[in-house]
Formats: sequence, C-alpha cells, structure tokens
Amino acid sequence: MRVLITGAGGQVGQDLTSVLAGETPPGGTSTSLLDAMPVRPGEFDVLALDRARLDVTDQAAVDAVVEESRPEVIVHLAAYTAVDNAERDVDGARRLNQDATGFLDAAAGRIGAHLIYTSTDYVFDGALGRPLVESDATNPLSVYGATKLGGELACADSVSIVRTSWVAGVRGKNLFHLATSVGRDGRELRFVEDQVGTPTSSADLAAGLVAFVRERPAGIFHVAGSGQASWYEAIQHAVVVAGGSPDQVSPIRTADLDPQPAAHRPAFSPLRSERLEPLGWTPLPDWHEGIERLVVGIGAELDAPGAS
Repeated sequence: MRVLITGAGGQVGQDLTSVLAGETPPGGTSTSLLDAMPVRPGEFDVLALDRARLDVTDQAAVDAVVEESRPEVIVHLAAYTAVDNAERDVDGARRLNQDATGFLDAAAGRIGAHLIYTSTDYVFDGALGRPLVESDATNPLSVYGATKLGGELACADSVSIVRTSWVAGVRGKNLFHLATSVGRDGRELRFVEDQVGTPTSSADLAAGLVAFVRERPAGIFHVAGSGQASWYEAIQHAVVVAGGSPDQVSPIRTADLDPQPAAHRPAFSPLRSERLEPLGWTPLPDWHEGIERLVVGIGAELDAPGAS
C-alpha cells in the first residue's frame, strides 16, 4: 500500500515513518496499536514529505505530487501548531491548517485516495467539565483551534479525522525534554494546574494511525492517551520518572502567568472515544505509561555519545 505523509519532519511524522517501516520509534512500544496488528515487512510503501519537499499551502505543488505519486492513503500531518503565534499570524495559520487541508482533500478525491487528517482538542472550549467525545459540539477559543476546525470542515465525509491532544515525542523539542533535564539537574519549575487534557505519546499516536491507514474509516475519531491530567501533574510525573523529586514542580493558575499567553486554551479538554470500541479497537495506553517511555527515550538521547 502506498502512503503519502505530509509534515514528515515533525515528531509524529518521523514516528509514523518509522512505524510504517516496521520499526518501533523511540519512546514507543509497538508498530501498531488500536488494532494490535504489527506492521509486516514490506506492508507499506511510504513517501514521507517534509516542508522542504512539499509546501502544502501551494495548491499546484500538492496537485502535482499527489497526481505523480498516486498514493492509496494520504496522512496529512503538516500543521501550524504555534498556538500563541497563530493569534498574530491568522493568515498563516489559516493557509496551513485550513486551506492546505482543502487542497489535499480535493487532490485525494481526484485519484480516489483516502485522506487522514489530524486535528486537536483545541476545537473545543472545555466548558462541559467532562471528557469530550466525538459527538460533542465544537467551540474553539483560539485562532489555532478555529483553523484546525476549519480544516475538519474542509474535509469530505469519507475522510478520517483523528483528533488528538497534548502530543509529545522523543524526536522533537517539547516540554517533556525540559522536564527530563530538570529531573536530572534539580531545578524547579511551575506549571499550570487548571488546564486539564490528555497527554499523548507521539510514538503511540503514530502506532495508532496504522489502523486508520489499513481500514480507512470515515468520520471523526478521538485518539489520545487514556486518562486525564493537568500540565502540572504531567510534568511532575515526568520529572519523577527522570529521577527528580515531585517537590521540584509547583502548581500555578493560568491567571497568574506572567506574561499571559496570547491564545486562550480550553480549561478541561481530555478526549475520550465513543467510536473506537464499535470497530473492535482498543484505546491508546494510559498517559502515565506513555510519558514514562517518552522520558526514558529522551534520557537515552541525552546520554548518547556526542549529545550536547
């Protein structure tokens, strides 16, 4: 099966490229979750395109690449993910998150390819105060969330829309790299306790996407680590796993941050799926487990010869 990946230079893109090659990525546990069917040698022929090889905001370039490569499945991971910067760069976020998704949807439709689009918990406002399922109403609070929702709306009914949350991988700088370093050197951190979501291992998400590549289900699906945590709880757990003390991390309220973030974030947006079980698929592992493997993987990179 030929699979085209956009945004292949990002943390999920790198992990998915490894997974589809039958390799467990750093911080991962399997080459296939949800359906628990390991990737077979030679099962996928992957065209992994980073930003340098494909500017997804260039419609002509998208059309040419899709027409020439003629994939059976397109996994669209390229996205504008700088949440606060998006408040100042509305046009840039819209072009990458919304317009580009429309270009890929149209190009996929012309050759009969299946599109998988990754979206976010930021399409919600978090006001319900409970884990969010696929049928819940959306109401984004930020430009980032609004443009990712715009991407969802640009998709045909046949597209697989995979919403996920708080994704972090070994290959890609994120807050868990900081937490791992802090756990080793004894520094102290403050993190917000009033933003609650679902930490998700990039490697686990990549392994979960394999089932969508194989089965191509239509509609919206929530795919994130199991359970829920505040940023304070998640970072504290990572610091402890890295060898530090829970006392190194203290809680702070969002209203007390200085400076205040430019973008409003949902206060309570853990994701839960009501659509995976009917397919016979199991949720991703608990967020504690995902973070533990993530921190171990980051630590191994820090300890590698030549690491700075």
